[in-house]
Amino acid sequence: MMLASLSRPPPLLLGIILGFSLSLSGGAVLEYFQRRRRERIASAQARLRPSDSRPIELRSDDVLNGVVGLIGNTPLIRIASLSDALGVEILGKAEFLNPGGSVKDRVAVQIIDDAERRGVLRPHEGYRIFEGTSGSTGISVAMVARARGYDATIIVPDDMAKEKLHALVTLGADVEQVRPASIVNKKQYVNIARERALAFAPALPGADTQLQSEMTPVVHGFFADQFENKSNYDAHFSGTGPELWRQTNGDVRAFVSGAGTGGTIAGVGRFLKSKREDIVVCLADCEGSGLYNKIKHGVMYDHREKEGTKRRHQVDTVVEGIGLNRMTKNLELALPIIDDAVRVTDPEAVAMARYLVKHDGLFVGSSSACNLVACVRLARKMGWRNGERIVTVMCDSGARHYSKFWNDEYLQKEGIPVDVGLVEKMLE
Repeated sequence: MMLASLSRPPPLLLGIILGFSLSLSGGAVLEYFQRRRRERIASAQARLRPSDSRPIELRSDDVLNGVVGLIGNTPLIRIASLSDALGVEILGKAEFLNPGGSVKDRVAVQIIDDAERRGVLRPHEGYRIFEGTSGSTGISVAMVARARGYDATIIVPDDMAKEKLHALVTLGADVEQVRPASIVNKKQYVNIARERALAFAPALPGADTQLQSEMTPVVHGFFADQFENKSNYDAHFSGTGPELWRQTNGDVRAFVSGAGTGGTIAGVGRFLKSKREDIVVCLADCEGSGLYNKIKHGVMYDHREKEGTKRRHQVDTVVEGIGLNRMTKNLELALPIIDDAVRVTDPEAVAMARYLVKHDGLFVGSSSACNLVACVRLARKMGWRNGERIVTVMCDSGARHYSKFWNDEYLQKEGIPVDVGLVEKMLE
């Protein structure tokens, strides 16, 4: 009896042995899956060039060099409501988190950096930067100019959202408002900015007015020229595009963007295509713009451009910052790589903005809403529902659009309905 009891370990000892064995086996299983995950990440990073494989820069412990140091490296946000409804991953580059509040901060820095390298801008020497803009570029130029030691003159259409006008004035820019006009008109805001830059000559210290009038003036005016300046494209090819590629580890199925100058869709689109040719680049186009027809039919034309149908100006839409009816040098760089285009109506853009606030707490501007409508349309058209990643740009926040895009009374006067149900129908 005693021998039998000695041959069987007590229950407590059996429990300890069993628990230890399970712990070892569980740890081995966990280590196996962790090792597999590390191998998958390493494999994905191995497909990147060394310059592209570094992680997004985390700047919590950095001391940044002024406001310009805050520009870029914006987060990529998953739009949960749209992604969950469609079965894809819709990711928005949160460009509204740049210090100037928009994607145009990148362009302003690149334009000024390139001009300084060429010697056509020198800080604190009386140079003044001129720009014509109906969107956020003027704010970005004014901010970066002030930080770098330049004055700025911004020419804008007089129907631009009041919030943008207030921002320009607060940043110390000289603002000139003009009536909206076609680009072929000498009084169009871009053409006026160019002429102002050519004619600008600062007062020469130590010389009286009469003497200055007899002297050959030293012109210190610089025209930023966002529409034609290739620095616009370069800002996105060398900055925004590589950031997106790193943030997604190269897992991108499509890139969706509107075009106001063409710089964003050209720069980001060309970079992504250089990494993977099968990435779909899709244009999001607003009402009154001819770009949709240019991509689809090869002709820059919109039915609203027929004689007698225009109500306000060249691109007749409540969406600000995107839409064109002419070719620009930046847009020319985009045309060869754009695979598809989606036309977004004003009511759809308005509905998307309200839907995002209701379901995601995201407060975005008009062009951001337009981009996200196009993301939904593209996912539906392609039949994607297996987690495909569609990346877009959230250009600015709704804070710059209270007086128009986010003003229901204004929209009612313009005959634009506010109906969140439009987005719900898209997602069905």
